[in-house]
Amino acid sequence: MPANASKPSRYLEVERKFDVVDSAVSPSFDGIAAVARVEKSPPQSLDATYFDTPGQDLARNKITLRRRTGGSDAGWHLKLPAGPDARTEVRMPLDAPEGVPGGGVVPGELLDVVLAIVRDRPLEPVARISTERETQVLYGVDGTALAEFSNDHVTAWAIGASPDEQPVEQEWREWELELSASERTTNQAADAELLTRLANRLLDAGAAPAGHASKLARVLGPAVQPNDTRPPADPVQRAVAEQVGALLVWDRAVRADADDAVHQMRVTIRKIRSLLGESPEFVSSADAWILDELRELGNVLGGARDAEVLGARYRLALDALPPELVRGRVRERLVDGARRRYQAGLRRSLAAMRSQRYFRLLDALDAVVAHPPAAAAGREAPPVTIDAAYQKVRRGAKAAARAPEEHRDEALHRIRKRAKRLRYTAAATGAAEVSERAKAIQTLLGDHQDSVVSQAHLLQQAAAAHAAGEDTFTYGLLYQQEVDLAKMCERQVDDALRQLDKSVRKARR
Repeated sequence: MPANASKPSRYLEVERKFDVVDSAVSPSFDGIAAVARVEKSPPQSLDATYFDTPGQDLARNKITLRRRTGGSDAGWHLKLPAGPDARTEVRMPLDAPEGVPGGGVVPGELLDVVLAIVRDRPLEPVARISTERETQVLYGVDGTALAEFSNDHVTAWAIGASPDEQPVEQEWREWELELSASERTTNQAADAELLTRLANRLLDAGAAPAGHASKLARVLGPAVQPNDTRPPADPVQRAVAEQVGALLVWDRAVRADADDAVHQMRVTIRKIRSLLGESPEFVSSADAWILDELRELGNVLGGARDAEVLGARYRLALDALPPELVRGRVRERLVDGARRRYQAGLRRSLAAMRSQRYFRLLDALDAVVAHPPAAAAGREAPPVTIDAAYQKVRRGAKAAARAPEEHRDEALHRIRKRAKRLRYTAAATGAAEVSERAKAIQTLLGDHQDSVVSQAHLLQQAAAAHAAGEDTFTYGLLYQQEVDLAKMCERQVDDALRQLDKSVRKARR
């Protein structure tokens, strides 16, 4: 990586680690059909300092952050879980700009990736690891590098919280087997098969699968264990815990501006709100602000999401029209304009996600997950059912049937929001059919609401185009398509509600 690079680069690392005794002889890869030749690389001396919070939150989430010198990839490395045998490694150069106060020397671009985990807690050195590495590169018959085998002699020191604490030196030997970037495929099964074939040679040479996920995990030892993965006994608390974990994952995706990430983060926020809102024993009156904060966070993300939805909607609609029906600057106004609004909304979202307010919300959600409601209240928590959420959907449907035409769209949107809450509650309590029926209503009325929003936006943009002297024919064409779609969705609502009622009755038996 060039020394003046300023943007992080990402790599998918697929590897397995092995424990090995000092006297072990490096394995032979002769006779493996896929391996045509093996070449030794020059030895490397690597020296790395690892960083974490005082509570070692990164390690508990199976994340490592280090600054390493020596070797071909010297720099800052942030490693994130990415599935079996795989981690995403985000790299920055050694001279990358420092982050915000509290992050110390850690580059701001890397700190931002894990900000939802680190929050406003300081990052400080927790270990130093020096490695003498001997590497062999395995090549295929076509000359492509298949994998690297590393024989590591490791010396490590845990850095205590007290500056007067004398670090204890540890030494060990380990082997690593990593697929080369040119060999990795999107087929995880194929990657795993190749790794297994190569790994068998290491096992035959006396190695054993590593008892630790990383060198850092071995240094820190049992004092720092990954977050407890045992699901809570209470189904709603279990569902909340899963969604809070998902929130941290989508937070990283939004910061990377990954496709559909804003939408998925909003969905996750709505799920948490629905689960907590339908189960008041999880949130005391003093903590009711959590629901308000979740709603506000969803609203902030909504600016980017709404623009993203409209932009995609108009792009598909315009692409489907014959070219002679797409007149004037309609594509620039509708598609390009939505892209600009999305970027502005994303900037506002990221500002909110870097605030103390957001950190305190995450702290509160951690507390909800950590403390079962019965233990917190000192009483047996009442069983959570779908009845209360379903009754809200029924009342919403009756209100929509009585609503005057000018308020009909708003009434249908309320049904959609209540169906969402029912869907998430039903899923958490095992009422799968009810959840699916509620999802069908949510999707149907979601299409209706998107159409209503689009109609208003088209009228606004057509007026602006007309004032600028532009051709507005295509706006009218798109508007009529939206009107037709909304009416079609509305005609299907009653049948969808009847199907939901049947599934609720069945679930009660």
